[in-house]
Amino acid sequence: MKSLTRSAVSAKPRPIKILQFGNGNFLRGFTDYMVDEANDKGVFDGNIQVVQVHSPIADPKMIAQDCLFHVLIRGLKDGKRVDEAKLITCVSGICNPNEDYQAYLELAKNPDLRFVISNTTESGIQFDPSDIDPTKVPNSFPAILAALLYQRFLHFEGDTSKGFVFIPCELIENNGGTLKACIDQYATLWKLPNAFTEWLYSACTFCNTLVDRIVPGFPKDSIQEIQERIGFEDKLAVMAEPFHFWAIEAPDHVKEEFPLDKAGLDVLFVKDLTPFRTRKVRILNGGHTSMVPYAYLSGIRTVREAVEDPVIGKFMREVIFNEIIPTLDMPKDELEKFANDVLERFANPFIHHELISIALNSIPKFKVRVLPSLLEYHKKNKTWPPLLVKSLAALLVFYKGEYHGETIPLKDDPAILEFFKKAWELSTTEETVNKLLSEYSYWGLDLSEIEGLPELVSQEAKTLINS
Repeated sequence: MKSLTRSAVSAKPRPIKILQFGNGNFLRGFTDYMVDEANDKGVFDGNIQVVQVHSPIADPKMIAQDCLFHVLIRGLKDGKRVDEAKLITCVSGICNPNEDYQAYLELAKNPDLRFVISNTTESGIQFDPSDIDPTKVPNSFPAILAALLYQRFLHFEGDTSKGFVFIPCELIENNGGTLKACIDQYATLWKLPNAFTEWLYSACTFCNTLVDRIVPGFPKDSIQEIQERIGFEDKLAVMAEPFHFWAIEAPDHVKEEFPLDKAGLDVLFVKDLTPFRTRKVRILNGGHTSMVPYAYLSGIRTVREAVEDPVIGKFMREVIFNEIIPTLDMPKDELEKFANDVLERFANPFIHHELISIALNSIPKFKVRVLPSLLEYHKKNKTWPPLLVKSLAALLVFYKGEYHGETIPLKDDPAILEFFKKAWELSTTEETVNKLLSEYSYWGLDLSEIEGLPELVSQEAKTLINS
C-alpha cells in the first residue's frame, strides 16, 4: 500500500488564505472538503494553514501525510446510495503554538491571509482572565488569536486591508460576536493601544454561523476496503454524510470573497441566522428528541431502525410534517425539503446511531427542541398535537428508568434522575405526571397548570405503561 504524501499525488500550489484553528474530524470533513471543492471548481484559489491549540504537539499523522487525507462521502442523497472518496489537498501545513510560539506568530506576516475558521468546541470561545501575558503561549483560543492579531496589526502598521474575516464554526449562538468580544477583552487586559482596537473593529469582520453535517470520523470497520479502493494508506480518512449546510451571517463582501455557494455547495450567506437555527433545532434536533423515548420504549435501538420501522417511521414523519412544520414561519416548500433531507439522513446505512446516546440529557433537550413546537401548535390550533403529547408522555415514562422489567441506562443530571425516581413512587400516574410537569426548572413554565395538557399526557403515559 502506497504512503499518502505530496510526492505521490498531484496538487496545485495555492496561496495560504485561511487560518484554521482546529484539526478535528468535523473541520476536515466539512470546511476542508468545501474549500477543496471550491478550489477544484475554480471559484476560490486558496489553501489552509492549520493551527492546533488543544494539544501539546502538531498531529504527527498530518505531518507524515503532508496534510493530505481523504473525505469519504457515504450515505443517501435523493434516494440514491452514495459512497465516494475525495482527496483533500488544500491543507498546506500544520503548526502548534505550544511547540513553537514564535513560528506561530510569524504566520501573522503572511499578506495573503484573509480568513480565520475555527472549531475549538463549544467551550473554546471563552475569556480566560489568567491569560495576562501575550508574550507567552496563552491558554485560551481567543487569547492565542488576539496575540496573532496584534502581531499582524504591528507588522502591517495598521493597514485596514490586512484585517481578517472570522468564520467560527463552534456550536454556540452568536459565535462570531462572542469571539470578537473575547478578543476585545484581551486588548483591554493587555493594555494594547487604542489604535489596535480601532483596527480590530474597522478592518476585521466577525460572522455568526450555523453549521450542519454529521462527520462520524475514521471508518475503522471498513478502512481496509477503503484503502484498497483509493490506493493509499490513509490514517486520517474521515467519513462524512452527503448532506452539508453552512449558513454565514455576513456583509456582502464576504460572499464575494469566499464564494463557496458558487461551487454547488449548500452554503448560504444571510443577514439573519435566526430562522435557519430555528429550522434546525425544531426539525432535525426536535425530530430526534421527540422520537427517541417512544422508539426506545417500542424496542427500537438505532435511528435507522426507527426510520425503517412502519410504526415509528410513520410517527416520526407525521410529527415533523403535521405538528412541527406548521408552527414554523418559513416557506413551506423550504421546510419540507429540509425535513425530507433530515429523514434521508436518519436512514443513512453507513451510520450506526444509537438512540440511547441521543437520549443523553433529554429533559433540557426537550425543553429547547420540542416543547416550543408543542406549545406553538396549541396556540395556533387551540388543540394539543397528539403525537407531540405522546412524545412528552413517552419521555416521562422513559425517565422512570425501567420499562417492562428492563432497566433503561439513563444519563442526565443526578438531581433530575432522583426527582423522577421519587415522582414515579407516587400512588397514581396522574399524580406522577402532575408532579413532573409542574417542575418549572425543567420546562421554563408550569405545564401542569395548562388546561387539558396534564390529562392528555397522563392518559398517554398509562397507555404506554400498560402496553
